[in-house]
Amino acid sequence: MFVSGFIAVVGRPNVGKSTLINALVGQKVLIVSPRPQTTRNRIHAIYTGEDAQLIFLDTPGIHNPRHRLGDYMQKAAQDAYKEVDLILFLVEANGLPGPGDRKIVELLHQVETPVFLVLNKMDMAAADFETRVLPRYRELMEYRGVYPISASQGHNLEPLRSAILKQMPSGPQYYPTEMIVDRPEEFLAAEIIREKILEQTHEEVPHSVAVQITAMEPRRNGELLLIRAEIFVEKDSQKKIIIGKGGSMLKGIGSMARRELENLLGNSVYLDLFIKVKKDWRSRDNVLRQLGYDDG
Repeated sequence: MFVSGFIAVVGRPNVGKSTLINALVGQKVLIVSPRPQTTRNRIHAIYTGEDAQLIFLDTPGIHNPRHRLGDYMQKAAQDAYKEVDLILFLVEANGLPGPGDRKIVELLHQVETPVFLVLNKMDMAAADFETRVLPRYRELMEYRGVYPISASQGHNLEPLRSAILKQMPSGPQYYPTEMIVDRPEEFLAAEIIREKILEQTHEEVPHSVAVQITAMEPRRNGELLLIRAEIFVEKDSQKKIIIGKGGSMLKGIGSMARRELENLLGNSVYLDLFIKVKKDWRSRDNVLRQLGYDDG
């Protein structure tokens, strides 16, 4: 019997949702950053086995929106709760429940979808985890299962994967076997560039950056792929930070992104990056639509 289903991974910002999904799928399909709110879109990451297909929804972390982009992110996360066969409520094993966790639990009480509590970062958990931390999470609600793991270290993932499979209904294979994410290559390329910016910049820059691919064209009879990308920021000062002294920062970002793009696409890449200042773009509906965000 072939089983298939949709699994939403929900949690506060920066608890490791994308890292967990990459680990469960078996390869990197989502960008990862220590910056909160790295994930802005709801993305389907796909694991296909001989007798099962699991579609994981990486959702933006629940937080208090401060602009229109934040509103979009919250709606994407909350809508995911209602459309899936299973919810993985991901929390940090090295800390007690906070206001963000409690807000998520309030939303989980409003749906009938079964919930697994997944306690991530067990490699950093305190010795009194089972007596102090775990009981506090159990007080919040009833779970279909509880799974302590370390997504970054790959610890204890197989019991979680097996439990997920047991929760899936019989169903069709929704996506082709070779497909690992439900977004076009242009989206993945933009996300890789944004990931490298997140890795290299600090302060207010990461949250104020967006990337849009404006061209993706084969050259030299297909031996080279030209990728042009526009990087949006909100201030001239942020543009200067990303460019860096003598263009060094932008050159480094481009070099790292190009190497990962070549691994992803299996082709030599010429990457052309441009930076534009779009003041307050995160609160401008027309720019959000241009970037592919839609709250409808």
